[in-house]
Amino acid sequence: MTAIEASSDDVPADLPGTETPDEDDALLVENLRIALDGRWRGTREHVREHLNRADLLPDPSRTLDQARARTLEIMRELTEFGFARAGFQEHHGGSGDVGASITAIELLGYADLSLMVKAGVQWGLFGGAIENLGTKRHHEKYVEGLINLDVLGCFAMTETGHGSNVQALQTTATYDAATDEFVIHSESHLARKDYIGGAAEHARVAAVFAQLITGGPGEDPTGRGVHCLVVPIRDADGKDMPGVTTSDCGYKGGLAGVDNGRITFDHVRVPRENLLNRYGDVAEDGTYTSPIENQNRRFFTMLGTLIRGRVSVAATAGAAGRKALTIATRYGLARRQFESPDSTDEILVMDYLGHQRKLLPLIAKSYALAFAQNEIIEELHEVQSAEAADENRQRELETAAAGLKAMTTWHASNTINVCREACGGAGYLDENQLSILRGDIDVFTTFEGDNTILTQLVAKELLSAYAEDVRGLNAVGWARFIAGMARDVFLEKSAARQVVQSLMDGSDEDPEQSDLTNRGTQIRLLRNREDHLLRTCANRLRRATDEDNDPFEVFNNAQDHLIKVGSAHTERVVLEAFIEAIDRCDSKAGTELLGKVCDLFVYSTLEADLDWFLMHRHVSVERAKSIRRGVNDLCAALRPHARTLVDGFAVPEELLRTTMIDDQSA
Repeated sequence: MTAIEASSDDVPADLPGTETPDEDDALLVENLRIALDGRWRGTREHVREHLNRADLLPDPSRTLDQARARTLEIMRELTEFGFARAGFQEHHGGSGDVGASITAIELLGYADLSLMVKAGVQWGLFGGAIENLGTKRHHEKYVEGLINLDVLGCFAMTETGHGSNVQALQTTATYDAATDEFVIHSESHLARKDYIGGAAEHARVAAVFAQLITGGPGEDPTGRGVHCLVVPIRDADGKDMPGVTTSDCGYKGGLAGVDNGRITFDHVRVPRENLLNRYGDVAEDGTYTSPIENQNRRFFTMLGTLIRGRVSVAATAGAAGRKALTIATRYGLARRQFESPDSTDEILVMDYLGHQRKLLPLIAKSYALAFAQNEIIEELHEVQSAEAADENRQRELETAAAGLKAMTTWHASNTINVCREACGGAGYLDENQLSILRGDIDVFTTFEGDNTILTQLVAKELLSAYAEDVRGLNAVGWARFIAGMARDVFLEKSAARQVVQSLMDGSDEDPEQSDLTNRGTQIRLLRNREDHLLRTCANRLRRATDEDNDPFEVFNNAQDHLIKVGSAHTERVVLEAFIEAIDRCDSKAGTELLGKVCDLFVYSTLEADLDWFLMHRHVSVERAKSIRRGVNDLCAALRPHARTLVDGFAVPEELLRTTMIDDQSA
């Protein structure tokens, strides 16, 4: 019998948490927190201190107007301790610490997701557009004001008819050389800017994405692709500017504190200087110039600079999921139900295997995703802090961010719903937070990129091997490109990890014959699945070259396969990040416990996709049975550490207030 197949009675007595005194348990919690905090530990400690107040929690008794006003009020309080300055360069009035900026936004997920979204729109999206797409004239005019909230802005990209397909936006910005102005116009009702945070009430200025149309002397006006312009939408009294019509999206499924709205433009004129011109500029005579000649490359470069929003959404969703797990686990450790046959004492809910299976694998996955999130924040910090741009590294970052955003937000949505269910009727009461969290988190799976499209994007990038001429192709063009590739598709691995390679080198070549607790075997199983899916997907897409086949139909029929490729890739990358984090942990007790948590993450990941592994003969029936047993055994082994594991998330205590836990503890 392997260690992983042992019963809970066989867990070694010296495993951290089984028989540890309170002071040792507190030290273990601290070790876990340090491991999870990562590089920006100081930022986390500073922000947690300022967020440790119950009045930051959403109050469902507030009206829509009151909720929105309260969110803006809290944002103003955040500016008092310099919350937003880290995200802006020093010579623009910030501190230039990209990683600290995203980390601070992440922690708002422990308080109120409306606050996070509102802050993310103002400082991350609107501010990010000004900072990254603008030049000196825009920085001097807007940055200080948007940091201290003297300038309230919104990010007007999404349209009624176009969300994820940004290149096809229908809003136009046509240059008029006679007046030295751009004319912003909504070409149809589908060009209406929709779901825009801040547009309903608070924003005075919008970063508007539109199709730029201009021509120099002797040229016909020509479309130059999507660009961003600063457009005033309200005057100082909050009234719509001439030609601008704003409206309110009203009540939503959650996020009551965010004033989502719609904007239409009827030949609205703005000065030529309002074009954010880092990547494309228009001279007084209408001549267009850009440091990037290729239009597709220019478009993706511009969007790549705005990747912070996507990374922040993933980070905050992960935080919200960890908070829900902390609440549900504490409730499970306090709530009792049904007495055992040989006792009149009722049993703790957490002692039931079914309850452990609900929560502990989700806790394990939350640890895995948190470590992966730390890595991507660090990579984003390095990429955006570098003096010279590295296009390949930027593209790899975009792919990783897309995959992690999808995986984390899907996980958070599922986790919060499971936690609500795990707390029974009490979990349905707003006073216990989970029902509010569930409504607020729902939209995270679709904004900053629909998860299905993002997962598909990961697969497309893997199959295309980051080929320059593929980016921006429509489905038909892309399918034709893949069809013309060589028979063998090279599987792009994540950046080389010495610890992972060492584990691979030291593991049995045959995963079926090796111990499933062996890290090399775990990596190999997930890599083999990814490799198999990638190669078979390429073979399916190759049918697009057949004369009798419609390339779009071939692509469309393989879409489920593409999504599977993207998901498998991200799960493998997340596992490798977890292993790397364990290797960096300098606490023996912390390392041992994290090792068990990592095993549960792997076992539950394999179990969730067991039909695929069996169907494609990557595991035997006997191994499949041992995987199911392994999940049970690991849940039993980690049951004594449930409180330790969620305390390691370090959610500020004042933000965990619930009536249901207080009632059970009384």
